[in-house]
Amino acid sequence: MISKINQPLSGIKIFDLTRVLAGPTCTQTLGDLGAEIIKVERPITGDDSRNLGPPYLDKKSLNPQESSYFLSVNRNKHSVTIDLTTKEGQKLAKELIKQCDIIVENFRAGNLKQYGLDYKSLIKIKPDIIYCSITGFGQTGPYSKRGGYDYLVQAMGGIMSITGQKKGLPTKIGVGVSDIITGLYACISILSALRYRDLTGKGQHIDISLLDSQVSWLSYVAQNFLISNEIPEKLGNDHPSIVPYQVVEAKDGLMVLAIANDNQFKKFCIFAGLKKIYQCKDFKTNSSRVKNREKLNIILEKVIKKKTISQWIEGLVRVNVPCGPINNIKQVFEDPQVISRNMKISMKHSKSSSGKVDLIGSPIKLSKSPTKFKKSPPTLGEDTEKILRKFLKLNKANIQNLKKNKII
Repeated sequence: MISKINQPLSGIKIFDLTRVLAGPTCTQTLGDLGAEIIKVERPITGDDSRNLGPPYLDKKSLNPQESSYFLSVNRNKHSVTIDLTTKEGQKLAKELIKQCDIIVENFRAGNLKQYGLDYKSLIKIKPDIIYCSITGFGQTGPYSKRGGYDYLVQAMGGIMSITGQKKGLPTKIGVGVSDIITGLYACISILSALRYRDLTGKGQHIDISLLDSQVSWLSYVAQNFLISNEIPEKLGNDHPSIVPYQVVEAKDGLMVLAIANDNQFKKFCIFAGLKKIYQCKDFKTNSSRVKNREKLNIILEKVIKKKTISQWIEGLVRVNVPCGPINNIKQVFEDPQVISRNMKISMKHSKSSSGKVDLIGSPIKLSKSPTKFKKSPPTLGEDTEKILRKFLKLNKANIQNLKKNKII
C-alpha cells in the first residue's frame, strides 16, 4: 500500500476559499505535495488577484484575468465558480465540502457565518473537517473584526521599524512577506492537524493571523528586546548581532559579506591582507567587532575597493568565506545554482501566446515523494463542470440549470 503513494498528500481534498496571497500560498504548497485543490471563486470576477496587474499573461484580452500575481500562487488547483451569496450556491458548496478533508478560507472573522460556511455550521455536516481560517488579526481580540493587509501588518508587526537606512524612513520589505509567512504557517498547521486527525479521528479549527505570524517572524530581534528591554533600531544593511555581515563596495559595485564566525573572519583577513586585524583585541571576536563596528567599517571600506566583485568572490569562496553579488531578479534566474535547482519551471497555459508560461518552482525537495507540477494556474471557472460531475454526479441538464440561474 505504502509503495503506491507517490506524494504525501495524495487523496487529500481541499476546499479552497482563499484569494490574493496568504491563503493561496498555503493551498499551492499543499497542491504541490499532492492534495487536490478545489479553488472556489466568484463568477465573472474571480479571485481579486486576477486583476492585480499589469503584467498579464493575457494582456491582449479585453478583460485580462491572468495576472502574474495570480499565476505566482495558484498552480495545481481546479477553479470552480460558485455564487456563495445564494442559497443554491451555499448548498452546492456544502455538498462539495462533505467530500473534502480540509477547508482553507481567508474571509474576515465571522463573515462566512452568514452563508452557513463557518466552522460551527460545517462540523454539523462534516464532523472531522479541518478548517483553517486565515485573517489579518485572528478570530479573537480587539482587532478581530478588522481587515488586515500585508503592508498594514508589516507596519503594525514591527518589521518596518527595523528595516531601512538608519536615518531614513521605515521601509517595507519588497515582497509581501507577512502574507507569505502566514501562508506557510497555515500550511504547517494543516499538516499537523492532519496528523492529529490520523491519530484521533478528530478535525479542528485552525486560527492563523497575519499579525501573529509577523510578530513570530521578528525572531531574534524581538528576543533581543525581550531580554534587554532596548528597542531595536534600523541598521540599514548591517546585522545587529554579527559583524561584518553587510553590504560592502568593491571596485566595480556592491556585494555582500556574510562572515558569521571568528574563523571566517580570520580567513577573510588573511586573504584581504589584514593579518594584524584579526589579532587585534577590538576585532578578534564577533562581540568585539559588534562593539567596534564603525571602526572596522572604515578599515573594510578602504580594502574592499581594491578588488572587483568577481575577484573577492573567487578568492573568498576558495577559503570558505561566505560572500556574493547583489543580483537583480533577471540575474537570479540566470544564476547557475538557481537553474540547477529547477527554481524556474515551464507549464502549458491556454492563455499564453506561446502555449506555455514560466513559473517559480517549489523549494521543497523530497527524495521519496517529490513535488509535482500537474496543472498550471487555472483560468476562471475552467474546472467547474468537471468537478461538479466528478464529485456531485451532476448531469448536463443540472449544470445548465445552475448556469441559467447564475449560480456557477
